[in-house]
Amino acid sequence: MKFEGRYKHILIGAGCGAIAGAFVVRSSTAVQGLRTDNLVQPLWVSMALVVGFSLYWTAAAKNSAPVKSSEHWASTALHQLLINVALLLLFLRIPGLTGRWLPSSPFLAPVGIAIQAGATLLAIWARRHLGRNWSAEVSAKVDHQLIRSGPYKMLRHPIYTAMFGIYSGVAIASGEWHALAGVGLLAIAYSRKIMLEEQTMRRVFGTEYDAYRHDSWALIPWVL
Repeated sequence: MKFEGRYKHILIGAGCGAIAGAFVVRSSTAVQGLRTDNLVQPLWVSMALVVGFSLYWTAAAKNSAPVKSSEHWASTALHQLLINVALLLLFLRIPGLTGRWLPSSPFLAPVGIAIQAGATLLAIWARRHLGRNWSAEVSAKVDHQLIRSGPYKMLRHPIYTAMFGIYSGVAIASGEWHALAGVGLLAIAYSRKIMLEEQTMRRVFGTEYDAYRHDSWALIPWVL
């Protein structure tokens, strides 16, 4: 348990380092004149939203109930690695992935940032309803409750929906293939985590969770 506690601090540090690295690369690219189009400023706005959201999430994580059982630390580490690499891909112009998957348009960046901001609010709303039941890893809490209020009335994983919205918003604001690759990697990470989480919730809540699954959607109402 002591190792896992230290490991969580390492993961948080890695995430902060990833964001800082993205800032440094983006800044140096602009200074050297390698990126002179109008996407630089909108992506700085996207970065600021990501950093602000990360700070809120770190602070909110302190209000979490004790863990009764959880996935192996290596499974949590794999998930964190995937989403951190996905975050880097959103902002770093990887050679070979600097072409555009969306046409260049002055309207796309504001649309992407608006989607990102809306998704951020959804994540905060869901986090507040989840309360002490939230956990970074797939786990069962002491006195775990099945939350069905707020966005959880319709969605079983609204925070994951929000994460897709945040990453997709940045990808739209960027319009480049490296950002879309980040969304794809995020999809792999959360597809795996949703499978593990649903297995855990069925084990903890049994038929109650089966009924909840029947009355709700995983990520998108009336679609998925």
